[in-house]
Amino acid sequence: MKLSEEQKIQIEEQLAEFPLFGYGYLPVSEVSFLERVRYICETECPRYGKSWSCPPAVGTVEECKARVNGYDEVFLFASVSEVDSMDNMQTMLATQKDHERITKQITDIFKTAGCETLTLSTESCIQCKQCTYPNAPCRHPECQFPCVESYGIMVVELAEKCGIPFIQEYGVITWFSVIILR
Repeated sequence: MKLSEEQKIQIEEQLAEFPLFGYGYLPVSEVSFLERVRYICETECPRYGKSWSCPPAVGTVEECKARVNGYDEVFLFASVSEVDSMDNMQTMLATQKDHERITKQITDIFKTAGCETLTLSTESCIQCKQCTYPNAPCRHPECQFPCVESYGIMVVELAEKCGIPFIQEYGVITWFSVIILR
């Protein structure tokens, strides 16, 4: 089900309640899937192979692409946070929790509008101190949003297509989430 313009207007009224930096819709066909993005996960991310929301648990890039291509459109949004120091990882990650809370709330808005959703968000899942991967099922699958990059998606490219600037200034963090809709 593709959202009608009337539904989008109703959703936008609700989105106005959130501290969003920007958002936009794209057809699923505009999403690029790149193995090199996944390669960064494998070679640089300490969470690779340690979380249900990261590779290899999310499947291959081709499997992720097939999953996304079963949907109609993409809703991308960004929030920004200011931090005193980019050197303090705890302070930076504390702002991630705010973005994840917003991501859950916006996902629920789309579900209430009758959409089936696949939500991708920031980094690795932060629901549990210790993930059960690979020894047991996820404890909170309803709260788990795989990382955008784990799907091989370059979020900065999507942001450009939606007209959302990516701020890379000292003290400012830009968080992105992608809600794929059907």
